Amino acid sequence: MIERYTNPEMGNIWTLQHEFEVILEVEITACEAMAELGQIPKEAAKNIRAKAKFDLPRVKEIEKVTNHDIIAFLTNVAEYVGEDSKYIHKGLTSSDVKDTALGIMMKKSADIIIKDIKKLREVLLRRADEFRHTPCIGRTHGIHAEPMTLGLKFALWYSELGRDLKRIENARESVAVGKLSGAVGTYSNIDPRIEQLVCKKLGLTPVPLATQVVQRDRHAEYMTMLAITASSLERFATEVRNWQRTDIREAEEYFSPGQKGSSAMPHKRNPITCERISGLARLVRGNALASLEDITLWHERDISHSSVERVILPDSTIIVDYCLGKFTNIVDKLLVYPDAMMENMNKTGGLIYSQRIMLAIVSKGVLREDAYKWVQRNAMKRWMKGEDFRSNIEKDPDIMKYLSKEDVDNCFDYKWYLRNVDMILARFGI
Repeated sequence: MIERYTNPEMGNIWTLQHEFEVILEVEITACEAMAELGQIPKEAAKNIRAKAKFDLPRVKEIEKVTNHDIIAFLTNVAEYVGEDSKYIHKGLTSSDVKDTALGIMMKKSADIIIKDIKKLREVLLRRADEFRHTPCIGRTHGIHAEPMTLGLKFALWYSELGRDLKRIENARESVAVGKLSGAVGTYSNIDPRIEQLVCKKLGLTPVPLATQVVQRDRHAEYMTMLAITASSLERFATEVRNWQRTDIREAEEYFSPGQKGSSAMPHKRNPITCERISGLARLVRGNALASLEDITLWHERDISHSSVERVILPDSTIIVDYCLGKFTNIVDKLLVYPDAMMENMNKTGGLIYSQRIMLAIVSKGVLREDAYKWVQRNAMKRWMKGEDFRSNIEKDPDIMKYLSKEDVDNCFDYKWYLRNVDMILARFGI
């Protein structure tokens, strides 16, 4: 998937080449910290910084013999460094450098996703303002409810992504950690000050206590927050898919010149990108479940989590980055049809004003139960017999005993429902 991915910045984070580059930086920084504390010669640390490198094909060749990736990596680095390689990995265990490197990689991936969310929110803010007063029907249970505006829908997405943003930012802090505390986290063969110095230089926070590994509840938090973000995107994409249905067609994905919707039916304009987002969100949620399974390890560590993370961390961060970019483009170029929105809003012949009529009757001193019954019996005639709702309201003696013709006219005005739109949007600076 990485090779086909459109954003090389995110894809590169999870390549084996980059992972070893980060691990090498952790190893070198640890040597420099040891030299700073007088635990190894300073010249050795300088030599290590100057000469330390690796060749990935050579690492893989060595690993065929060692069947251990970090030992193979260190063996190859030693071939470049020479005598001073004896100071590399001094007092450390594999998970010290791997988990610290993973903290850097997850932090980098979170930074990209945070940037993506902010960009999408900028587009949503613009479109919310653009359609702040564009009336459309609100639907509950898929059934027409009451009038609202398209701008409110975009503002709602903007608001939800704000919560997603905070969740990712918090998760970023949870995973941007490192540990260099040895085989079971007791600093048995390494000075605790090394961990402090290395993490500071690498922009990480040292974990206060670890076993051989950083505990995986941190990784599960990040993965779960990614899944929530993906689910938000799926919710938005599903709304667009519903808008694009032929019998609704209030908005649709941009359809570029030369694009084809079907190999069989030339007329088709399908919401394929939104459908793709819906499908990919399922993978991210599944990966989040796998990350929760990774929390439980035997005693101070086993390796059951490792194979899982090699799949779910790259895949989920790449997918969320991809979906955020795609949905930003969808919202930016979304084709909107206000006339269709108005036509749909009027499709039920005024049934959407039933609550206002009921409350107008109640305001005259009628019991709510009676007012509800009177309005509902006229609404049902519209649903079941196609009779005109407003005409029947105006012919109903129980209702017209309390309402004037002017009262009824006022009840059938959609603008009444939109009078607080500007106040709501102002909460988001729109």
